[in-house]
Amino acid sequence: MKRVYIKTYGCQMNERDSEAVAAMLRERGYEIAPSEAGADVVLLNTCSVRDLAERKAMGKMDVLAYRKQRKPELVLGYMGCMAQSRGASLAEKQSAVNLVVGTQRFHRVPEYLDRIFAGHDGAIVDVVEEQGSESTIKDHLLGTNGDRPVVGFVSVMQGCEMYCSFCIVPYTRGAERSRPMAEIVEEVRRLVDHGVKEVTLLGQIITNYGRKDMRKRNGNSAFVQLLEAVNEVKGLERIRFTAPHPKGFGDDLVQAYVDLPKLCEHAHLPVQSGSNRILKAMNRGYTREWYLRIVDKLRTAQPKIGISTDIIAGFPGETEQDHEETASLMRDVQFDQAYIFKYSKRHDTPAADMADQVSEREKERRNQALLEILNSGMARANQKLVGQTVEILVEGRSEKVGRRMFGRTRTNRLVFFDGSERHKGELLPVRIERASTIALYGDPAIHNL
Repeated sequence: MKRVYIKTYGCQMNERDSEAVAAMLRERGYEIAPSEAGADVVLLNTCSVRDLAERKAMGKMDVLAYRKQRKPELVLGYMGCMAQSRGASLAEKQSAVNLVVGTQRFHRVPEYLDRIFAGHDGAIVDVVEEQGSESTIKDHLLGTNGDRPVVGFVSVMQGCEMYCSFCIVPYTRGAERSRPMAEIVEEVRRLVDHGVKEVTLLGQIITNYGRKDMRKRNGNSAFVQLLEAVNEVKGLERIRFTAPHPKGFGDDLVQAYVDLPKLCEHAHLPVQSGSNRILKAMNRGYTREWYLRIVDKLRTAQPKIGISTDIIAGFPGETEQDHEETASLMRDVQFDQAYIFKYSKRHDTPAADMADQVSEREKERRNQALLEILNSGMARANQKLVGQTVEILVEGRSEKVGRRMFGRTRTNRLVFFDGSERHKGELLPVRIERASTIALYGDPAIHNL
């Protein structure tokens, strides 16, 4: 039995794609290896959102190619976004590469590995578009008994048509394509039947789900209709979704946070910048004032909602005043979490050719300044929870934090506690004893009764 190891770079959608490929390979008779040691195949599922992710993947492939000199039968491949954007050039530049598979052809990987092991000569490169590929990411590694996951991820659509000036995703993931709602709900039901208690719905711009194919019903968008349908799945405890666009937070979605008991009180609301001038250059389609109104509506609907965001530091043309406007927005909103990145030039995007590119040194300074604001706010917010009891869904045991059990609150705060494996999958009250910037530490309240 051939052993395959998949290393994933990038977002939750990439993680989900890797899981689906692994499940398909296992069904085909391959063994999924826990590490590259002893693997017969190593596949790198790549990301193109930032230059660093691409450089890491290519550097890793160089290391693997060196290893292949001692083990010529080792099969190496690229999958995903960088494979889609660079195509055959990856195999041309790195002759050790056997396989390059784009974002709409993941389901072909088992077939292509079969061909390679049957003696196919030369690299296989497949980055063509395929109608219906959005419905091929449906397989899961569900495990057995104690290995069964508590949290599941469901891809509901592929592609993006927002064309933010800094982003390469529309070029690597293609046009928007949504899966049928009934198909998604059935996948959620199957996950629940295998012990999953929480699902995260995934899409490049998930709030655009079904906008080409479905009409509004009772004033609700197709995406809100999907949330309503998933909310009805018996045995499911929690629903999350990512990644949305702020423009998708209409009144119907805000109201869903009130009406749907399984929808967690957490909203990922990518702002990218607090400057109207930079938002326009980014082609984001909203203003700072509009964004703040959405935040206000969400907090009016759910006062304790957790709000996270994405921010880019040092976008081309960003002045010190623009940077300060982003900093002030962060102070005003008090985000519960944020992913702050230095602007990374992406080939074939409008921003890559913009004038007044910010120096790396200045991008780093601004990035650090925004991180300081974020960390200070997160530490204060977490400290306020010390002494309170919160409900978490226990996901399992951490391999990094003293092998403690861990889970998340409905507002997406990470909580660690000393407990037993029997708690996995339970909704558990935990009294918070101490807090750090990024996590909470507590004692199950049931022990104190």
